[in-house]
Amino acid sequence: MSTSKEDRSMSNRLTRPTRRSVLRGLGATPVVAVAGVTAFHQADAAAVPSAFPAPSRRLQMYAVELPDYSGEKRVGYGLTPETASVPGPTIEMLEGEAIEIVLHNQVSAETLEALRTDEHTPIGVSLHAHGVRYGQDSDGTVHSGSWVAPGESRSYVWWARPVNRAAGIAGSAGYWWYHDHVVGTQHGTGGLEAGLFGALIVRRRSDPLPVTTYVTAFGDGMELNARRYPDTDTYDPAAPVRSNTSIVANQGERIEFVNLALGSELHTWHLHGHTWADTRTGVLPDDAWADMVPVIDNKTIGPGDSFGFQVIAGEGSGPGHWMLHCHLQTHSDMGMSTYFHVHDRQGRPPTGPWPPEHGHMPMSGTTGTTGAAGVEDHSGH
Repeated sequence: MSTSKEDRSMSNRLTRPTRRSVLRGLGATPVVAVAGVTAFHQADAAAVPSAFPAPSRRLQMYAVELPDYSGEKRVGYGLTPETASVPGPTIEMLEGEAIEIVLHNQVSAETLEALRTDEHTPIGVSLHAHGVRYGQDSDGTVHSGSWVAPGESRSYVWWARPVNRAAGIAGSAGYWWYHDHVVGTQHGTGGLEAGLFGALIVRRRSDPLPVTTYVTAFGDGMELNARRYPDTDTYDPAAPVRSNTSIVANQGERIEFVNLALGSELHTWHLHGHTWADTRTGVLPDDAWADMVPVIDNKTIGPGDSFGFQVIAGEGSGPGHWMLHCHLQTHSDMGMSTYFHVHDRQGRPPTGPWPPEHGHMPMSGTTGTTGAAGVEDHSGH
């Protein structure tokens, strides 16, 4: 059967990569980045693919019990049992790539039973991803049977659908997240509250790359990353370690924030001393339409939402301890707050004593105690 010049042209646009692919950068959580991927699978945008591309990588993920936090049970994901944390490891993908994740459930049946509020929900954990494609056997839901009983393992395959604007396919590039969908209820409410969630980044080959990626998750109970201030900020100016509880940068570095909302409450994400463009990456291209894009420093985020952006640390504002918090006043007052610590270009911390002499209102019946938080952050590099 002959094909027209137009058909051949369309085929070339669908199958030939047009941009050089580079993926690097230091992540604040263990970032699983693309390494050695030279071919990017393209599917016919006009039809649902009969099968996803073969995974280019296999990752091992563990669901592990962590110490309680203020009397609340904590469970986290990790690339090893020893590095499980809340949030879990940040996973990076490139559009066009498929990966396999093998989830090992090391959470006891007793703990999962204690988190269960729906007797019809099985005792197990799962992985459910936002923003990427997968078959129903990788959905991580109860009704699909794609969950993992205590002591068992199963594989999940995710595919980052590539963009095809000519066919109206938006692609997968963006700041997403993954989480449990079976602990406690058929919607994974118990798993989310306990800490089974993490960030998922899908990059386009032309995207700028950060020096460090940080994850913030706003949840119920005025919690940021399943903690309340001062436990949200473990920064030590004498020995700073980059992690999701010690958000540090040197002035001039490109820093990436991935921000999630879980639970049942609305939040507004606000960063002092910095602004970003309300685009997919927070960066403005050098195009005429860029003047149409709002520049913001505060963004509303509701349950299930995620967004991200990149900023140049201290650009136009300099070094400082810049507040990062929910701008719903009662939320920030009760502990949904932390700091973005920007050092000077030589890596020297801002002058003055730290931590500051202030605190937040305690929630009724709870306290935040650094040292007794019980949710150790293994995410620093």
